[in-house]
Amino acid sequence: MRDVGIVENGAVAVFEDRIVDVGESGDILKRFPNAEVIDAKEKVVCPGFVDPHTHIVFAGDRLDEFELKIGGADYLEILKAGGGIISTVRQTRGASLEDLVLSAVKRLDKMLKSGTTTVEIKTGYGLGTKTELKMLATIEKLDALHSIDLIPTFLAAHAIPPEFNSDSDAYTDLICTEMLPAAWSWYEKSHFYNNVPFFADVFCEKNAFSLDQSKRVLNAARSLGFHLKAHVDEFTNLGGSRAAVEMNAVSIDHLDTISDDEISILAASETVGVITPTVNFNFGSAHFADARKLIDSGCAVAISTDYNPGSAPCPSQPLAMAIACRYQNLLPAEAFNAATINAAHAVGLGDKIGSLEIGKRADMLILDTHDYREIAYEFGSNLVAGVFKSGKQVFPQKENERDRH
Repeated sequence: MRDVGIVENGAVAVFEDRIVDVGESGDILKRFPNAEVIDAKEKVVCPGFVDPHTHIVFAGDRLDEFELKIGGADYLEILKAGGGIISTVRQTRGASLEDLVLSAVKRLDKMLKSGTTTVEIKTGYGLGTKTELKMLATIEKLDALHSIDLIPTFLAAHAIPPEFNSDSDAYTDLICTEMLPAAWSWYEKSHFYNNVPFFADVFCEKNAFSLDQSKRVLNAARSLGFHLKAHVDEFTNLGGSRAAVEMNAVSIDHLDTISDDEISILAASETVGVITPTVNFNFGSAHFADARKLIDSGCAVAISTDYNPGSAPCPSQPLAMAIACRYQNLLPAEAFNAATINAAHAVGLGDKIGSLEIGKRADMLILDTHDYREIAYEFGSNLVAGVFKSGKQVFPQKENERDRH
């Protein structure tokens, strides 16, 4: 993870939407003498960032809670006052598909300007079949509208809805017998089918889903054909990491309380460990996932913004990288690989995106710096000077493209 594969005075040749050659500029120009040339002298050209864990389809905001937290209110107090995730669920249930699309497009625009070219989006603010399917429909609509490529994840097992407060097992049964089959049926009819992997996720945590309930959800999802992800070890170690890795989850996410034994299991697996430094930063917490230990133990680690309205209102992978370097002791190269190639593997697309290699999709950035390490070193600004998606410039938009999305 400390090698980003630097090519000094390099060039990338693109035909249509694919990379067809990478090498030293003089050699590339000789091989493609008639190509259009984009001059990035004294700048860095690198892969577009991949964000493998977000919740950006939602209605409303949690600004009042932000102030309450600053004032010292804890999560349970906010939840008792009708806030927290249930507040977002209530607002998302009442929103139209069109409203959800419009608000999410603005969030994707912010991510694109920060250099992100592929984003995983979870459902989980519906907690009922109708609204969860509405969120999936929103993700499909967004994917058709926006330059960023999207990967859908079904997270009906995000929290226990109010109508099931006294019977979490009944809600778990509903997920397994009705919601997951309905979501898979949606996937088979969507434009994602056979092109983009479809994930199922579960929040294995105290006051969310127990280890047994999480296994039931993941097993039911796997039997239908879903790829698996899991929110695990954010606040409490329940054994979710071990269970998810043993079920061949593509990624396990958060990992703040993962045990040493589970780190060894993760290191010996194909599963990617996704850290979410923006969450701990937003909480004002001094405790972060021990990403240094994860990497030194041989785990494949990816970084995500976890962009969501409550715990991580952050669209910027460069900021997530900057936090990871400072609070989780990643070197800039490790953070860079975690936000590109490893993040691509965390969404099952490591063979298609995440690096500048022949045959891969031409998702590229031009950074306004001569040294890639500055993307994590400098924070509070944006060094992204250009974004190319599938070989086409999408930021900043050209004059004749500004009226079209």
